Amino acid sequence: MTEASELAASVGLELCADDGGLALVGDGMALRADFTRMLPRLRPDRLARELLVRAARVRGVAAPVAIDATAGLGEDSLLLAAAGFSVRLYERDPVIAALLCDALGRAADLPGLADAVSRMELFEEDSIAAMHAMDVPPDVVLLDPMFPERTKSAEVKKKFQLLHRLERPCDDEFALLDAARAARPRKIVVKRPPKGPLLAGAKPSYQVIGKAVRYDVIVVPQS
Repeated sequence: MTEASELAASVGLELCADDGGLALVGDGMALRADFTRMLPRLRPDRLARELLVRAARVRGVAAPVAIDATAGLGEDSLLLAAAGFSVRLYERDPVIAALLCDALGRAADLPGLADAVSRMELFEEDSIAAMHAMDVPPDVVLLDPMFPERTKSAEVKKKFQLLHRLERPCDDEFALLDAARAARPRKIVVKRPPKGPLLAGAKPSYQVIGKAVRYDVIVVPQS
C-alpha cells in the first residue's frame, strides 16, 4: 500500500481509481480533482476578469513565475497557468498530492487544458522549507491557507469535509507568511473569506474583493 493510501486509510478514507481517475472515497462521498469543470472560466473573456488573475498580475514581465504554496486541488494554479504564469505547486499532504497529480495527468491529454497544464509543476513537499531555500525569486507567491467554508453548496461542502479529514487549516500563519517573504517575490497574494481576518495580521498593500472571496495583496519591496 502506498503512503497516500495508508494515510487515507488512517482517517477512514480510501483512494480508489476508476475510468474517471483517482478519487478519495468516504462517508458516502467521493472527491476527485477534475479540471474539466474549470473550462468555462478559462475562456479569454472570463479569465481576464478572474479576481485571482487581477490580483496576481505583474507588469513588465513576459513570462511570470508563481509559487502556489498551498496547492490543494490546483484550481487556482490552473487559473494562473491559463493566464500565462509558470506555476510551481507545493502540496505536502500525500493524498491531496496524489489526487492533484492524477488530475494533471488527465488534463495533459485534453486540448482545452493541455497548454495551461504544461506550465504547472507539482512538488510534494513542505512549501515553507522550499521557499526559504529558493535561489531565484518568483514573481508571485499565492497563499491559500484552508479556512472553514461557509457556502451552502453541496459540492463545496463535500470537498471540505473530506479534505479537512486529511489537512487542517494552517496552524502557523506567521511561518507561512515569513517563508513567502523569504522567497522575495514581487508580491504575495493571500486568499481569504470576504470578511475573514488578515493572515498573520499582515496589512495588505491593496485588496481585490468579490462576493465569495477576497485577495489581500502584499507588495514586497525589492532591494
